[in-house]
Amino acid sequence: MPPKFFPTHGHLLVCQGPNCQARGSALLHKALWNHLERQSLAYYKRGGTLRLTESGCLGACSYGPALCVYRPDPGGAGLEEAWYAAVDFPLAARVAQAIHDRTPLPAEHRYGPDEQATRS
Repeated sequence: MPPKFFPTHGHLLVCQGPNCQARGSALLHKALWNHLERQSLAYYKRGGTLRLTESGCLGACSYGPALCVYRPDPGGAGLEEAWYAAVDFPLAARVAQAIHDRTPLPAEHRYGPDEQATRS
């Protein structure tokens, strides 16, 4: 019997590198996980569509906690990715809700190649 498949609208990765952990990323991951559970947004909950994973270093060491997001591109052309630095729980919860609702991702604390496109 194959594993059960759950539909996914997006995947959030919370950095657990040493610099991000020193800035609270372990607590952020736990708080976000609890939020996804309570709101039934976790991929295995009824109606949930989000996956949350602890990751190794995401490279924003001086600006942690860092969060990376992947979701299907709203235009249907592959994957949209977003990178966030200095993430707190309210921002992480807004990002998660936007992914679940398939609405534009928040621009606050976003960085990387697509950052300018979200602000124009």
